[in-house]
Amino acid sequence: MKHTVTLAHSPDPDDAFMWWPLADIDGSGPALNTGDFSFELVMEDIETLNQKAERGEYDITAISIAQYPTVSDIYDLTACGASLGDGYGPKVVASHKITMDDLIASNPVFAVPGERTSALATLRILAANRPLQWESVHFTEIMNQVSSGAYGAGVVIHEGQLTFEEHGLHEVCDLGAWWLAKTGLPLPLGGNVIKRDTDSRFGNGATNQITTLLHKSIVHAMENREKSLQWAAKWGRGIDLSCTDEFVEMYVNQWTLDFEERGREAVETFLEQAASVNAVSSVEVVTFVY
Repeated sequence: MKHTVTLAHSPDPDDAFMWWPLADIDGSGPALNTGDFSFELVMEDIETLNQKAERGEYDITAISIAQYPTVSDIYDLTACGASLGDGYGPKVVASHKITMDDLIASNPVFAVPGERTSALATLRILAANRPLQWESVHFTEIMNQVSSGAYGAGVVIHEGQLTFEEHGLHEVCDLGAWWLAKTGLPLPLGGNVIKRDTDSRFGNGATNQITTLLHKSIVHAMENREKSLQWAAKWGRGIDLSCTDEFVEMYVNQWTLDFEERGREAVETFLEQAASVNAVSSVEVVTFVY
């Protein structure tokens, strides 16, 4: 009898790209031998996943790195499955050309993809002690809301980072590029976490067995890129296969296989700076499991 493991991720191409090998997507069974485990994939937007992580609803789930301090008593970060922006990331957009300093000085209301997101935490780090107003808007609506004038600016994530110009919007600041210039590090956006009580629920060594399968899933997806992209494109919200490929390449790469030392430093630095502006609570130890 296999143990059923819930694996929740956001409905965007990069997450879909990574995890399909673990599930039965076409009736033929998983692409990988999942051993003692059967994976049930769940898709929900990242802010919903952040909220549900606070209640420990899923065995494994994507979260915003900014949400880690809140759920670190329930989950550990897996070494694989993360999204880091290496010189790129969520973009601050507006309906007209303006500098970031002038935009913040005008004190608009920013449309952001959630209270718990790394996108908002990064914006708050950038603003530092300057006044900042924001409201949470579903990520699929931010571009429309900003272009309609409902908000003075917005922070776009997922494929919006590539398609905002189609909505008549202008890039004010690439938060990943700003963060790299500030710290010399990639911007840690999303992480993959697993429940800390996995061994006690599924048996000694279960955490290691599952995280090994997660890593194998990403490797298999990368090695079978064409099939992975065909599956991932189902969640591209209007972008073509070429754009899907570009987006996946941004967020499924060497950082996704393993944070490694520089990625772990990026997470710790990001959480320290976010805590310094009260964007997140402070956390003493960030635990990565392999």
